[in-house]
Amino acid sequence: MRGVNRVMLIGNLGKDPDMQFLEGNIGVAKFSLATTETYKDRSGKLISQTEWHTVVLWRGLAELAQKYLHKGSLVYIEGRLKTRSWEDKEGNKKFATEIVGDNLIMLDKRSDGTHPSTGIEGMEGMSSNDIPPADDGTERLPF
Repeated sequence: MRGVNRVMLIGNLGKDPDMQFLEGNIGVAKFSLATTETYKDRSGKLISQTEWHTVVLWRGLAELAQKYLHKGSLVYIEGRLKTRSWEDKEGNKKFATEIVGDNLIMLDKRSDGTHPSTGIEGMEGMSSNDIPPADDGTERLPF
């Protein structure tokens, strides 16, 4: 039996995307995304719980994020979880779990009611299927 690794999030950017270019001019953008869940506790008090996620976008999606997203932007991200590990300067093993996005929908509207990248009303998005694959298949993160 095969497993499923799928993540769907709607949240706000915690900071502007950090864009870098790897060898071969391959763009990669990284940003934090906050998702907030609100519920009532037993006494009826409203509780908000915020989770922070690290999102990584590659190639065309990265360039789209750099051009149109900013701190506070509301987005829908679909992708997969990826955990990477490394050793710090003291030799301690460190881990980071990130969402590698392959679909992005910008949910913010401009003041004129149109979508920022298309001028079309509604929620337009772009997926990794719209972007040609890299020749080298590299998924190293520079940061």
